[in-house]
Amino acid sequence: MSRSLRVLGIDPGLTRCGIGVVDVAPDRTATLVHVGVARSAPTDPIEKRLAAIAAGIRSVLSTHDPQVVAVERVFAQNNRHSVMGTAQASGIALLLAAEHGIPAATHTPSEVKAAITGYGSADKLQVQTMVARVLRLAELPQPADAADALAIALCHAWRGGAASPSSETALTPAQRAWRDAEKRRGPLPRVARTHVRSGA
Repeated sequence: MSRSLRVLGIDPGLTRCGIGVVDVAPDRTATLVHVGVARSAPTDPIEKRLAAIAAGIRSVLSTHDPQVVAVERVFAQNNRHSVMGTAQASGIALLLAAEHGIPAATHTPSEVKAAITGYGSADKLQVQTMVARVLRLAELPQPADAADALAIALCHAWRGGAASPSSETALTPAQRAWRDAEKRRGPLPRVARTHVRSGA
């Protein structure tokens, strides 16, 4: 029987870098392994901030031994300072993957949203809700950076990082969950207020 694929998803950011690890089986079912954020203080010099982000990612790489790293692709934003910080954190994640000899891939936000919800323009709450349903979590992953990291990991596995479904018409877990949710139209889970720390 084929083994599950362990994917480390990274939502790059300089203040908060989302980190999520999932195991995805050949039938595309997924299990949460780790979720958290690596943080840096905005008042620290840039080199210290990057070192803090690197330490958080490196700890998860060493502890959970993923087979592939998936990083959200940096795209142009109106806030030049913000996009520079995101790009720097993304570079750190890709560098660490290379240092550990782990293959890496990048995915655009619209690719991630489409893979998770079936809708490339989904909002953050929709993504969080779908991630919680797919991973069978009692609460929505918080903060949003952590949920995004899990979504990136799932996106990579479902877009070819894990085994393909048995037929081209098979629904992904996200599509099945979305279909079932539309039928039920029940209330969304309450957003958790606890903070998630980086590390194991």
